[in-house]
Amino acid sequence: MREIVAAGGQAEAFVADVADAEAVNAMVAGTIKRFGRIDILVLNASIRKQTPFTEMSFDEWRRILAISLDGSFHCAKACVPEMIKAGGGAIVTLGGMMALSGAKNRVHGSVVKHGLVGMTRALALDLAQHNIRVNCVSPGQMNTAAKPGEEVTVRPAPSPQVPLGRKGEPEEIAAAVRFLCGPASSFISGQTIHVNGAQMMY
Repeated sequence: MREIVAAGGQAEAFVADVADAEAVNAMVAGTIKRFGRIDILVLNASIRKQTPFTEMSFDEWRRILAISLDGSFHCAKACVPEMIKAGGGAIVTLGGMMALSGAKNRVHGSVVKHGLVGMTRALALDLAQHNIRVNCVSPGQMNTAAKPGEEVTVRPAPSPQVPLGRKGEPEEIAAAVRFLCGPASSFISGQTIHVNGAQMMY
């Protein structure tokens, strides 16, 4: 936020539990009061849990879905009316390769990512009449810390599983999101953009 202000922009942070509809509504109301409109929504809330299915509790299952899927629903429900008032907008969901490949010990995570792809396509059809575009960015292996306190590998991070020979950088995902939110993608909607160095193509 400080970097945005330092560059001459305006920024303010609003915090909410996205699984809580009332908290999301309050967050969006605060945003409207501060900035007057909403043009872009990026749905990226998630938590990472690795648990074998035989040991997975229903509470853990529901918590993962509540944050990523219910949270996306709450945020979209709160923001879409404001986008319609503004004459249009862009929504970007953050998916992942395990939407189709699956992932060991992450049944809930795979379901969430697959659900976000479906939500992206359905919303793109529902909201097209309002000039609201909806797309998904699907990252591959990224050069980021998997757990708090872990160090990020020295760049570029090699990866023999990726045809380009390295893990992706967070800035490369941000660039894809920025593209899908901007005027250069004005005729792109309902698509999943895979940013994974050719590790998976579908």
